[in-house]
Amino acid sequence: MARVPALEDLGDVAGKRVLVRTDFNVPMEGPDDRRVITDDFRIRAALPTIEWLTSRGAHVVCASHLGRPKGAPSQKYSMEPVRARLAELAPGVELLENLRFSPGEEGNSPEFAASLIKGIDMYVNDAFGAAHRAHASIVGPPKTLPSAAGRLLQREVEVLGNLREKPKRPFVAVLGGAKVSDKLGVIESLLQIVDALVIGGGMCFTFLAAQGYPVGASLCELDQLTTCKKLMEGSKPIYLPEDIVGLDASGNFATFGIRLPEGAKGLDIGPGSAAAFTDVIMDARTVFWNGPMGMFEDERFAAGTRTVAEAMAATKAFTIVGGGDSAAALAQFGLDDEVDHVSTGGGAALELLELGDLPGLNALRGAPNVK
Repeated sequence: MARVPALEDLGDVAGKRVLVRTDFNVPMEGPDDRRVITDDFRIRAALPTIEWLTSRGAHVVCASHLGRPKGAPSQKYSMEPVRARLAELAPGVELLENLRFSPGEEGNSPEFAASLIKGIDMYVNDAFGAAHRAHASIVGPPKTLPSAAGRLLQREVEVLGNLREKPKRPFVAVLGGAKVSDKLGVIESLLQIVDALVIGGGMCFTFLAAQGYPVGASLCELDQLTTCKKLMEGSKPIYLPEDIVGLDASGNFATFGIRLPEGAKGLDIGPGSAAAFTDVIMDARTVFWNGPMGMFEDERFAAGTRTVAEAMAATKAFTIVGGGDSAAALAQFGLDDEVDHVSTGGGAALELLELGDLPGLNALRGAPNVK
């Protein structure tokens, strides 16, 4: 993967106004006019970049999206609670209003990009979670301003780039989540670079059905059966569950074997599968995990995801968790400090692994300060 410019490539930042594109899309709860941040991890994750700039005399202006306001101002998605928390963590740093209040952000409007950089001298992208979007604040500023990747973005690119190019082997990927179709591209790309693939979550039922097993009323994409069958016939081993936890036709909690009876719904991998998946993880030297093994939000169906999270924490392998629900599960089980790298962008991590580049990274390479 071609190098992206780092903060040091900006040169002297003293006295400069620097626009830092951050990902402050933090979880919040409460009524629209009194929203409270429930986890400020994404704000704290930007501090190394902000402190590098401010300690060298730069004036930092942060910009971020928050939620999905659909191109119009909304009290629910106001940045005010984020601005208050940022003021506590990094006094003197500005924060613009929610970028997605303007349709020009997601529409990649040149006019909106120009309005963002008015009076700005330099640009830093530290929003890995949005770097796979060709939005105005991501790809616009590097066209005219000296630009660089922030520390967070730089670390993500290094870790995930090494996964593609030089992982320690055996390299195992553990994938979960609901649909095969959502992750087909990354499954095909991972099969080119991993030594084994482990599949749980809702998507496992399409693979099981492709092998001829009845899956009851479980989530199953019938239009993906042929694709799954071809993937299973490849040279790389794909590990699937050997038992399932879920609900029987009457809605009662039940544990099943590999064949689900009519009306039964699988909602987690079973204990035997969790033990087998743990063995595969423990034998690896590099493990990438994206997607829960089941509906972990419901304690009845959390055991599979918890066991995988515990294996990720216990193994001596280099461990990477690909953001999103996997990171949420890891935090829920109190294990987020026990893995080597938790990505701040699930979708961006998968796209980088699949395609080897992102619009935000490519934009930085074209900045005027890049030789």
